[in-house]
Order: sequence, then structure tokens, then C-alpha cells
Amino acid sequence: MADLLAAELRREPGRPFLTWYDETTGERVELSVTTYANWVAKTASLLVEEHELEKGDTLLVDLPAHWLGPVFLGAAWSAGLVVAFPATEPFPGAAAPSPAAVVCGPAGLDRWAPLADELPVLACSLLPMGVRFAEPLPAGVHDVGVEVWGQPDAFTAWDPPSGDDAALVLDDGSVTQDELWSPWSTATAGRSSSTGGDRLLTVANPASPPGVATFVEPLVTGGSLVLVSGAEQPRLDAVAQAERTVRRVG
Repeated sequence: MADLLAAELRREPGRPFLTWYDETTGERVELSVTTYANWVAKTASLLVEEHELEKGDTLLVDLPAHWLGPVFLGAAWSAGLVVAFPATEPFPGAAAPSPAAVVCGPAGLDRWAPLADELPVLACSLLPMGVRFAEPLPAGVHDVGVEVWGQPDAFTAWDPPSGDDAALVLDDGSVTQDELWSPWSTATAGRSSSTGGDRLLTVANPASPPGVATFVEPLVTGGSLVLVSGAEQPRLDAVAQAERTVRRVG
């Protein structure tokens, strides 16, 4: 992850990497490669330095289709953490190990706030610009919109992940770092081949088992992603034309 992002920063740091539309609020957020890398660095530092997560720890990501989902994925993989997603029942079997920390949005507070005495529970308001919650959070829950801004703009893992280290937990087993970034990985099964640089459109949540490939592919191939939430087909067609996407994924 860190090497791929560093390569993109050297190649074309100002180009759009992630564009997010929320049709329920009218928001449009665009992160360049540089801005995305800055958010990843701050978030990785928050996880590692503030909350003392270590390589191999599991971060459970319970976020909707939002630009902060790929940020937390990138931060976790840069730090060598293992990403898991919530199941219908918490942590069923070996496919979803108990997490060392949880990150959630407002909709996940009722589920995860009761764990705040046992492990870090980080909550994202999902408000514009990633700001803090407008209302007080449950006791012990950490507001990402408060804590992330004071983190440094660069992050280097003191113990970087190797290719054999686990990066992702899915229902049918774990995925290593090497497998994650391979065009033939379990996580990205069904991904079409690309010559690189494609601008992709998706409605799938990147922070979910079916949607994680929509984020992995553009980073591997030097492309970009347009993520759209809450749009009907005519609006999706209009966004695809306006953003000059070449195909839809997920």
C-alpha cells in the first residue's frame, strides 16, 4: 500500500484519485492523490500512535459508502493492520476475529459504543470536511473529527507489513498483502484487466467485502474512482458523463 501510494505521489500527485457524490445531501468531495495520501498518513498515525494499534491487529471498519472508507482502508494497510467488516452477528467464527479497534459512522454507535471500555471505538460524523460530531458522543467513544487533525502529515510504519502478512479478512478466509494487490487476488476476484489510468464509477461501498475491489483496482492501476451514493440510474448516467468515467465496477 505505502509503495503504491508513494509511486502515485511521484507520478502525478495533483490528479483526482477519489471523488464522492452523496445524492441525499448534494455533497461532492474530491481527493487528489496528495490529499488522499495526507488523510491516510494522519489516520494511520491516529491508529498507531494515539490508539497503539500494532501490525497484525484487526481494525473493524463499519462505514457506509463514503470517502472516509478508503481513507481508513489505506491507513490500516499502510500500518500493517488487518481489516475486517461487520457481519450480521458480531465476529462469527474464524472469518471475523475480535478487533483491536472499531471505526464506525453515526449509524454504528448503538452497536459499538458499548465496547468503548474494552477497545478503541472511533466514530466518524460523516459531516462535510470530516469535522467533529455536533452532539456529544457516548462515553469513551473517540471523535475522529477531533483527533485526526492534530496528527502529522506523513506516516512511516516502524515495522512495515510484508507481503505474507494478512491484510483483509473475508468470509472464506484471510487475504495477504501480496494477494490484496495482485490482479488475481481473492479480494479483487472478477476484476477486469486494465491498461491503467481508468476512471471508474461505482455505487458499491469500498468498505465492504463486495466493494473493496473498487478501491484496490484504481490504486494498483494508476486510475481513479468516482463513488456515488443514493443515485438513481439517470443521475448515475449524468455523473458518469460529467466525470468522464470509462466503466462501472462493483
